[in-house]
Parts: sequence; structure tokens; C-alpha cells
Amino acid sequence: MAGVEIKKVKTEDDGMRLNRWFLKYYPGLSLGRFQKLLRTKQIKVDGKKAEASLKLAAGQEVRVPPLDDEKQADVHQKGVSAKDAEFILSLVIYKDKDIIVLNKPSGLAVQGGTNTLRHIDGMLEALCFEADEKPKLVHRIDKDTSGILVLARNRKSAEALTKAFREHDLQKTYLALTIGCPKKESGEIKAPLEKVGEKSLISDGGKKAITTYRVLDNVGEKFALVEASPLTGRTHQIRAHLEYIGTPILGDDRYFGAERQRFSQLSDKLHLHAYKIDLSAIYNKHLEIKADLPEHFKQSLNAVGINFRG
Repeated sequence: MAGVEIKKVKTEDDGMRLNRWFLKYYPGLSLGRFQKLLRTKQIKVDGKKAEASLKLAAGQEVRVPPLDDEKQADVHQKGVSAKDAEFILSLVIYKDKDIIVLNKPSGLAVQGGTNTLRHIDGMLEALCFEADEKPKLVHRIDKDTSGILVLARNRKSAEALTKAFREHDLQKTYLALTIGCPKKESGEIKAPLEKVGEKSLISDGGKKAITTYRVLDNVGEKFALVEASPLTGRTHQIRAHLEYIGTPILGDDRYFGAERQRFSQLSDKLHLHAYKIDLSAIYNKHLEIKADLPEHFKQSLNAVGINFRG
């Protein structure tokens, strides 16, 4: 177990409140435990009891008690462990005063549910940085889909983003590695979708659903790298639409016709990646953010002989 540390306040942190200073340097420390450490005088500034709102001055000394993971787990059940804090911080690809953008890995849920204990929503406390509150979820992507997830850092930003996502003002671009190649190099898939249980099915009585697509590269009729943009926001829209035109996504257990094909040299994970988002509509200036492909996607592209430079 690490011992007590005495940390000197840096010039860049002059004027920062004590609670924000701890969020910056110890993101795995929960708010509940931080407050308890203050009450029990385990956190001190220049040897004196301190309040969370104390404004630090450059050169002051902060007493930091042992913050090992086991003690943190005993004190708070809902807090973020140091391991998870380090993990979610590693997913950040863009940050400003209003938003944070993550590159979410495949297999990690955005929110909790039955038998889902580890998820993005449960780690947001580690992304406060200098803010007083944790960021907010304003949209979702499927658990097995990787890529861009936008978080709002304040209420004003949350309202603007929620409205923009609801009204489809933000262009989102996905990449999919499909089994088979679409007959047309580019086009528009118009097929209404109805949510039935855990799936979205093509149905005359379903809701309007439109996806534009473009083939970026292909290996004959065996595989294709497809760029797709949903113009509507239906559940599993891209997955259902690509299956509908006869080119299901590699690794998709849910949308693959009667029997899913597997390949010994290719990953079994879903090969659908939220690659790019254009946030210009809410920034009043050009802002486009891209998320690197996950390793399983890159390896599969290399294995089938498709080059993608981004």
C-alpha cells in the first residue's frame, strides 16, 4: 500500500479549488470518499484542515492519504476504481469546455442493464476533470459497436446535443466490414423498421428508416468495406439494412440471416465502427472528429486484403 504523499501545488493549478485539484490528479477517488477524507482530516493543506472549496495557491503542500484500490472499494460501491478511471481516460479522443468524445471499444455497454455491471455510464465520474459535475450521456451506440460516443459537460451543451441528435443535425459516418459486396457501389437503403424484441425487422408497418452507403473497397464478392450514414435513428438500423441488401456485417450474431458465417482468420467481434461525426451544426464552425479503428477491425482488413488509410 502506498504511504502518505505531500504534493506541491503547481503554478498551472494556482487558484484551482481543492475538489477540482483531486479530480484532476486522482480521478479514481469518488466524491463520497473525498468528503470523508476531508471530514476525518486525512486531507490537509499546509498542515491544516481544508474545505473542498478552498482555492489553492502555487507552492502550497497538499497531504494526500493512501488511496489504494482496496480501501476505495470498501468505502464506496458506486465510485470508479482507479483501474476503471485509467481505462475510461484512455478512451478520450477529444475534450473542450462543452464536450468529451470517447472512442468506445466493442463489447462495452453504454448503460447498465440486466447482467451488465460494467458500463460507460458507471465510469463517468472519472471524467470530471476541472468541472464540478460528471459529463452526461446524450446518445447511445450498441454494446458491440465500437467508436465515437459524445458526452456533454454541462446542461447547455446537453440540451443542444440532445436536440441535434434527435433532429439528425449531426452527420454520423460508420464503417462496416461486410460479407459480400453490395451490388451498387453507392446508394440509399429505404426499408421501414419495426422493433420486435431485441431486433429491428423490415416491416411495411414499421417506422421510416433511410441509410446511405458507399463501398470504399472490396475483395470481389467476398468482402467489402462499406461507409454508411443513417439519415434516421432506428435501433440497429445499419445492421438491419445491410443484412436486408444481402451483405450482413462480419461478426453480427443478431443480423445474419439463418446462419452466421465464421472465418478462422477473422475476429468474431462485430465489425461496425462509429468512425466520424460532424459537430459543425452546434459549434458554428467546422468540427469533425474521427475515431481510429479498433485492432480487431484493422487485423481483419489486413487479413482479407483491404487497405484503409482513414
